[in-house]
Amino acid sequence: MSSIRSLIFSTEPIPSKYRSNFRHLFFDIGWFGILSGSSLSFVSVYATRLGASAFQIGLFGAVPAVTSLLVAIPASRFLQRTPIDKAVFWTSVFYRSGYLFWVALPWFLSDSQQVWGLIGITVLMGIPGTALAVGFNALFAEAVPPEWRAYVAAVRNVMLSITFVFTSLLSGWILDHVAFPLGYQIVFALGFIGAAMSSYHLYHIRPVLSPNIPRLGSRIADKARPGFMRILGDSQRPSIGLRLLARSTWKRLLRTDILRSPFYSTLLVLLAFHLGQYLALPIFPVYFVRGLNLTDQQIGIGQAIFYAMVLVGSMQLAPLSQRFGHKKIFGISAALMSIYPLMLALSHSFLPYVGISIWGGAVWAMTGGAMPNYLLEKVPDDDRPAYLAWYNIALNAAILTGSLLGPLVADWVGLTIALFIFAFLRLLAGIAVLKWG
Repeated sequence: MSSIRSLIFSTEPIPSKYRSNFRHLFFDIGWFGILSGSSLSFVSVYATRLGASAFQIGLFGAVPAVTSLLVAIPASRFLQRTPIDKAVFWTSVFYRSGYLFWVALPWFLSDSQQVWGLIGITVLMGIPGTALAVGFNALFAEAVPPEWRAYVAAVRNVMLSITFVFTSLLSGWILDHVAFPLGYQIVFALGFIGAAMSSYHLYHIRPVLSPNIPRLGSRIADKARPGFMRILGDSQRPSIGLRLLARSTWKRLLRTDILRSPFYSTLLVLLAFHLGQYLALPIFPVYFVRGLNLTDQQIGIGQAIFYAMVLVGSMQLAPLSQRFGHKKIFGISAALMSIYPLMLALSHSFLPYVGISIWGGAVWAMTGGAMPNYLLEKVPDDDRPAYLAWYNIALNAAILTGSLLGPLVADWVGLTIALFIFAFLRLLAGIAVLKWG
């Protein structure tokens, strides 16, 4: 509790010219946590209950990967021509208006049509969503001075965890006590309200600094990734380097000399790591519903426990990284991520799922925190966009391949055997980081 208190209450008074921005950034993430704990946490479960296949669930992860690669550079040109605060607000409005359509789908479409409707809406949302992801990082950097970024990001992470946990529990309760699909319409409406209020607070954030690129080591450690869908599972999609990439073009960035440098081995192990992640992610919600036969309330409890452990685990990351280094923490925790799908495949009831959620949240806190720092250690400070361009190619290739290939493997060998296979691949990826990373 003292660690959380030290994060929330600054030891130094906040200058008056920054207070409005900080307040709106805190409220923004609080409402975003309501969106994440409701709509984003349960859309894959809803699709599964509608009869969606694992392949269709995988498309929720694959579509943003393709969209971000196609739209990142055009989006950056739009951001460069538009004041960053206005650009972030309007892209958030266009992006988040898609959540309102989720509420209305059951009134107009059959179950099978709703699944494809959700996927189609995701495609359209990805266009402004990519601009939002790039623009928000730039707005954060211009609205918060470097000496205050760690504090603001830490408070935002606490706010996100609190609202996410509460909303996940509330959403699960609603879904278990309100008839299908009305319960999901209520949950999606709650998520839309959170999205709209988050955009309202984004509207009030103003740049106070000249445009700049954060120094190496001053990475914005904000766990929210605006603009990208989050599918149910044990990880989130990183957005490392999007803002830097937006300052150039793919033709200028994709230099082949980087593939002949020592960074090539780093790139390969990160590709293996992300592939191990995203092969399994589309399988999780399907297994929760059809393998474990969990109720929506039980799934919400698991989600809440998972994210609470992410918050607790994140507080231990800094001292562990200082003692053992980012590479070792990343490699060991990446290997330990194999236990999540392994134990899930061996489970058949709610109680083991709770234990798996505790374990998964604690391990992901280490993995998700150490991986970006490990990557930035391997990237030259004066040539970051070119190196991060290749990383983003590898990341999106892993997301696209894993999201589509994982369900095909599950259809071929069955959900349980697929989880065993993906657990083994995650273990190999962690070992590869330690040995060749």
